[in-house]
Amino acid sequence: MSEKFDALIANKDKSAQYMLDEITHICKDMPKRDPGSDGERIASEYMAEVLKNECGCEKVDIESFDENPGSFYGWIHITFTLCFIALILIPLCPGSTVAAAIGIACVILGWALALLQFGLYKKVVDFMFPKKVGTNVTAIKSCTGEVKRRIFFNGHQDAAWEWPANFLGGGVLFEGLIIIAAIGTLYYLGLDISILVAGTLTATAKKMAYIGLVFVPFWIYMFFMWNRNRIVDGANDNLSGCYMGIAILKAMKEAGIELENTEVGVILSGSEEAGLRGSKAWCEAHKGEFQDVPTFIYSYDTIHDPKYLLTNYRDLNATVKADKDVSDLFMEAAAELNIQCKKGMVPPLGGATDNAAFAQGGFRSTGITGLNHNLENYYHTRRDSYDNMDLKGLADCYAVSVRVLDKFDEGAKQ
Repeated sequence: MSEKFDALIANKDKSAQYMLDEITHICKDMPKRDPGSDGERIASEYMAEVLKNECGCEKVDIESFDENPGSFYGWIHITFTLCFIALILIPLCPGSTVAAAIGIACVILGWALALLQFGLYKKVVDFMFPKKVGTNVTAIKSCTGEVKRRIFFNGHQDAAWEWPANFLGGGVLFEGLIIIAAIGTLYYLGLDISILVAGTLTATAKKMAYIGLVFVPFWIYMFFMWNRNRIVDGANDNLSGCYMGIAILKAMKEAGIELENTEVGVILSGSEEAGLRGSKAWCEAHKGEFQDVPTFIYSYDTIHDPKYLLTNYRDLNATVKADKDVSDLFMEAAAELNIQCKKGMVPPLGGATDNAAFAQGGFRSTGITGLNHNLENYYHTRRDSYDNMDLKGLADCYAVSVRVLDKFDEGAKQ
């Protein structure tokens, strides 16, 4: 391995402090960065200037894209409105098989929407919500000779709407409320099926309908699952991911490191919190590009606790496979540095990292996370701020990433 990269790794604490200082500046001095907002654009433009002036990137492009960020949670309103229709039809049309059939259709449609819009991040109902403009940044540091390899470090610069239940009680409360609400929809689906089969509202079914009203408060909660009026700072999720690549390039420039055959770049993908909209737009805009040489993308998301540093071999609720070679390289680099990193995945109901969009777009990528997938109370809450970051978590991930670059560049020389 190269001694010049060893020096960068040795100074990992300095780079971690640089990341924290920059993240603090963005959180304290710039507007909130909800998807498609002025704050997202302003932060993107600021980091683009850093990449150009402090990191030596000769090519820095700021790209905009149209999106409908309200759809990512807005589908919940549609789904549970359909479920309320199914519930109300039972007392309004007691014993009606037609009403039962309509109720069944409503619940199934609601579930289909949930699986497509959230489970697979499809743009099913996006057209129903206001259009906004998101921002992406692509920066590339050229090599001195022939390009034989290329590596991108990726993070998303937008921040999430707060989840009040996660703030109050962590993942157990937040996910528990959602699971109970979902069980309630299946309860009434089964009830409507029983009415349809029996051809009438039996005494037992009538009693079960009254008992099922216990789910109503949980359905109402789903309309307020997120607070549209509070945008979190998003220091860990995900300025930490944005600054992983920026810190590497800055350290390389300060150390005078020039690579002969490897291009190094940073992708800042906006509006990840709206359903990977920025990374999806980036893949569409750059379709067919970067295929000339082996190109790896490392997508970082919420680099916080060092004991949860994870290479996600599956993404998007475990439905999308990451590139094995890209993933294995990160694991090998961590092992060489004796830094704890586990193999894992973004589990069902866990959402996704931008890696999922890159993988679906035909790019070789993997997702790196540093959070407990059993959600802690800082995730998507006001606790996700610059004063709740883990310098060791940042430093360890940075060190592994530098070693990844070192090993990847060695391959270009062979």
